[in-house]
Amino acid sequence: MTATTVTTTDEILLELVDEQGRTIGTAEKLSAHQAPGRLHRAFSVFLFDEQGRMLLQQRALGKYHSPGVWSNTCCGHPYPDEPPFVAAARRTAEELGAAPVRLQQAGTVTYDLPDEASGLVEREYNHLFVGVADSTFTPNPDEVAATSFVTPEELAELQGQKTFSVWFPTVLDAARPTIRTVFPNAGW
Repeated sequence: MTATTVTTTDEILLELVDEQGRTIGTAEKLSAHQAPGRLHRAFSVFLFDEQGRMLLQQRALGKYHSPGVWSNTCCGHPYPDEPPFVAAARRTAEELGAAPVRLQQAGTVTYDLPDEASGLVEREYNHLFVGVADSTFTPNPDEVAATSFVTPEELAELQGQKTFSVWFPTVLDAARPTIRTVFPNAGW
């Protein structure tokens, strides 16, 4: 059974998926995030410098969803039929002005997380990626308000001071095994 939504050319479509990550249709981006949420494909990227410090971003204040909060390096949604790896590299370049130097898959995680601040729901089948950041990048101000490379200790301190995206703890915990393999001496 396929679920689809008719949209105009101005709308951004997401892939709706079942619990096993199989595509079952499409939906407009905002409607997929409105309560109760529709399970859709997403990706989260964690980039690090050569010392193993994680690159965080503060989302731009003009974003419709979770503006101004801190989160992982990049996250988003593949276009329908776009492989998640391609989408992750594309979107990282769009947001940071530079593609990752290295990027590898780090598994998937599924979650259903309401965002009380926005009233939206993150119900996602999320593909995780870990890699190395380009040493020079120029964030797109429409997407990113600020960036920071942090150690695990600095991240813990920042989490006590700033608001983070509702999905950040879940995707970080799911990506940690790969992060620890790629950066074994960084303390993650």
